[in-house]
Amino acid sequence: MKRIPLILTSAAAVTLVGIAALADDSNPEKAPTLKAPAKFTNSTPTPSEWALPSANRLFVSKQVHEVVLKKGGPGTEAEMKDYEEIAPRANQAKYKMIALKGGEFLMGSPEGEHENRTDDEGPQKKVRVGPFWIGQTEIPWALYKPFYENGVARNKDGSLIAADKEKEVTVRGKQRKKAVKDALVRGDTGNIVDVVSQPTPQYHDMFGSGEHASELNYPAMCTTHHAASKFCQWLSAQTGHFYRLPTEAEWEYACRAGTTTAFHFGDDMAKMDDYAWHGDNSEFTYYPVGTKKANPWGLHDMHGNVAEWVLDGFSDGYRNTIKDGSVNPWNISLTRYPRIVKGGSWDQNPDECRSAARMQSVNDWKDTDPQVPKSIWYHTDGQFIGFRIVRPLKAPTAEEMHVYWNTDWWEPTRNAEDL
Repeated sequence: MKRIPLILTSAAAVTLVGIAALADDSNPEKAPTLKAPAKFTNSTPTPSEWALPSANRLFVSKQVHEVVLKKGGPGTEAEMKDYEEIAPRANQAKYKMIALKGGEFLMGSPEGEHENRTDDEGPQKKVRVGPFWIGQTEIPWALYKPFYENGVARNKDGSLIAADKEKEVTVRGKQRKKAVKDALVRGDTGNIVDVVSQPTPQYHDMFGSGEHASELNYPAMCTTHHAASKFCQWLSAQTGHFYRLPTEAEWEYACRAGTTTAFHFGDDMAKMDDYAWHGDNSEFTYYPVGTKKANPWGLHDMHGNVAEWVLDGFSDGYRNTIKDGSVNPWNISLTRYPRIVKGGSWDQNPDECRSAARMQSVNDWKDTDPQVPKSIWYHTDGQFIGFRIVRPLKAPTAEEMHVYWNTDWWEPTRNAEDL
């Protein structure tokens, strides 16, 4: 994997100005160059030395970090309990989080688990993960719709449009006042929830003119990795709990729920219909979350329905570098593609829904996006892609949070990967 050059500029030397002054900071040339954290609280990233991503948005992560510290939470694993999160910006929608104890497990699949097993599912490694909460289901539209339909004028990177943008309104005469007002529908630059980068309006019908349901209890889909990560930051800002995507290790640990078989219910694919929506029973669409049986730890749809983003990128040979006993290994992606999705979907064969199975993201998932550059918020052709979230017991530093939420961003080199 190619590494980004390590820059030794001190984060402490960078002066961060107020939220209002940085509301319009979509120009990447404004970004200071900072060093990413060398060590992480809850994971072991690879590479361990690289430049902090999207550094001009670090002020947002620092503000959210303050909200999380103020909220607090349990200090020990013994104090962790399942709970229902309430999202104020999502019409008080509720989302259940399941508490999982930390532990050790065998990650990956053995050779011969299935005839369609791919080499990158191995070699198997014994790894450890710390205690964390994980969503009982995939994120539903009830939570995600208010995020992508935020109703605020934004730059393509999701940052707020500044007041001087009125100069770009070309309407003249009696209608100019209304046109300027419409162009500057703005969030509150003093409210960190609004300042978090959020999606611009979609250019396509995600639901295929009724082919796929849009009810609020269905899982959000067509989400990019970046959009899912920014949703986590948005939810963290309003709840005071630090949320992010799971690492592949955390996801597989939660999916297996103590099992070592191909599926969390065993090796018998004849039982698949009881636990998953997949290519043989879905009738070519997705379904409401939580309608199939849960795994032993109470998690629904870990197999099938929509495939789920994890934090990890894909690189050849990475699995060989993981050492037995590693703590929550995380393969940070330094490019937009490929990244890992887990669990399989309604559009895949049952064997592709195995606990260790992996799928790599491709830019074909944006084929019908007519924009150049294409949106960083929507996979127009990814009606089978969703996600669920986790919350580690130990809240990380502001810089760590920033990395978790910003492994992709609006940037010319990355945008070119979509073409």
